[in-house]
Amino acid sequence: MMDITRNQFFFAGLVLFFLGLQLRAVESFELTPELTQLLAEQTGNPLASVNASAARVAPSQEPVATKTVRPPEWLGWALLSMGATLVMHSMVMRKPD
Repeated sequence: MMDITRNQFFFAGLVLFFLGLQLRAVESFELTPELTQLLAEQTGNPLASVNASAARVAPSQEPVATKTVRPPEWLGWALLSMGATLVMHSMVMRKPD
């Protein structure tokens, strides 16, 4: 079994920290129509049938609806704190041989 090294802790901490910064910087994400359609089909949402029938009527147009994702405020703060903790933990670990 492979042990997690100092460098891996540091990298994971940086990724989580910058992801937390990104979530704190934006209010919402608007998904593409294609991804919205795929999610609707996978979850069995009635939006999938609406978009499919609209595509048959006007095949040259893109799907009608898009989904907007609004992450909660606490998620950004949680990722920032976990990332900072992992980076600081990696600084006190033993250097790789």
